[in-house]
Amino acid sequence: MTLAERLGAFATGMQLEDVPERVRSFARSQVLSQLAAARATLGHPLGRRLVQAFGGPLQADPKAAAFCLGTLTLALDYDDTLYAGHVSHSTVGVPIAYAGPLGLDGRRFLEAVMAGNECASRVVAGATLGSFRGQTAAYGHLVGAAVSRMRAEGASPGDTASALALACSLPPHSLAPAFFGGDSKALTAAVGIRAALDACDAAAAGITGAADILEHPEGLLATFADVPLPDAVVESLGSRWHTETLSVKLYPACAYLDSALDAAVQLHGDIEAALLDSPGENPHRSDPHDRPPGDHASIGSVADAVEEVVVSCSLFTLGMDLRSRSYTDGPASSPSALQFSVPYPVAVALLTGAFTPADLAPPRLDDHVVWELAGRVRLEHDPELTRRAVLATAPLGEALRQAGPRASAWLARLSGEVDAAVLLEVAGPAGASFETASKEIGAALEVRLVGGRTLGRRVATPRGASGPSTRRDHPALARAKFLATGGSGAVADVLEHLEDLRADELAGALASALTTD
Repeated sequence: MTLAERLGAFATGMQLEDVPERVRSFARSQVLSQLAAARATLGHPLGRRLVQAFGGPLQADPKAAAFCLGTLTLALDYDDTLYAGHVSHSTVGVPIAYAGPLGLDGRRFLEAVMAGNECASRVVAGATLGSFRGQTAAYGHLVGAAVSRMRAEGASPGDTASALALACSLPPHSLAPAFFGGDSKALTAAVGIRAALDACDAAAAGITGAADILEHPEGLLATFADVPLPDAVVESLGSRWHTETLSVKLYPACAYLDSALDAAVQLHGDIEAALLDSPGENPHRSDPHDRPPGDHASIGSVADAVEEVVVSCSLFTLGMDLRSRSYTDGPASSPSALQFSVPYPVAVALLTGAFTPADLAPPRLDDHVVWELAGRVRLEHDPELTRRAVLATAPLGEALRQAGPRASAWLARLSGEVDAAVLLEVAGPAGASFETASKEIGAALEVRLVGGRTLGRRVATPRGASGPSTRRDHPALARAKFLATGGSGAVADVLEHLEDLRADELAGALASALTTD
């Protein structure tokens, strides 16, 4: 059997009873968190433009609705991740769009989400050792959209494999100037979603694709990976669950920024406490506790007290920032550029104690105080943070373990030959389970205040990232994210019992979740 055929057989045969409850709970949190991401963008100026262009997420045509959802959930970088990939735009968005037209109940809906998750994340894992990871691995949505729709429709294994083969025939390719330099990044997932949904219709009409499109020497994996891992696509299929590697995104920014933002939020309180304890640090300040959070005078007081901010980080964060720097231009910067550039989000978090979707639009975006502090932020590489990030399950540690010596040359280009040899030696074998999956993109912040005092915070694993605390807290994290976007507590309560919902209950909950007026 080809890889597409094996994925098709799994996707159509998987039953909810086959999936441990701990894994199903991650899928429920994933759905709620993605609904929150869509809500956040609907309330943002960019979201209003996207709806004007493509219609809303509740329109009658499910293809158009899925396309719109793909833009909304990606636009502000508020989307969740699995190992491997930002697959939720298709694996959650497509079942949402088709739930009403197909009359899906909660069980069928959740099975479609999980089938899409398991297939799409595995294909992205198979091409992780290459140049396209994270949101730029848009080919994953060809798999996620095709599999989740075919499972929702109750398609046969053969038809699912055919749709998958057709979908992967013409994979989308992200270009850096478009991804960072304007609003077109919002289309990254949607283009692949629409192509995959068209492939489903083509397969139903008897149109065929290349059955070995994934593993062929000139196929998808070989095209997008320097070290293709076809074995990763079907490794422990049905027993090792990628869904439980979920990381819940709590900031509208690249996940490589999350630890730095956690540290900055903590330091915001530390700075205000320092100003209260040491009036001499900033003799011109006003008492920050006398003003509401986010008040401009309070922000100015904190900014005046900071001389320099040093962010120590891994190569992942450093490289992301370097790549996006040329696309940032103060208040004229696009939201896409700011989601990948360290100084502006860190400055906002230091000054306000938060970084929210509203901070990617005026009036915050036009605040000269924020930009002046951003100019005092600099980055330094921390080799130990890079080592920990590389060895964690995500974003690529498990791929290194599965590749073994095949990854030597690729990893050497990232970290040097000596470090690559050491990292591969200590990486160990591939895991039989993802029950202890991790994502450790850490950071340390040091804030030097006027007058010489230094404050610091270090975060190894950010809130929401795959790891012990997220395994414990992900339902609460997803719920808090949904409520923070104005979502209804009653809707969140209903979706906690997703697989038990009747079709009308599910349709009503999804419609309420995506209604912002």
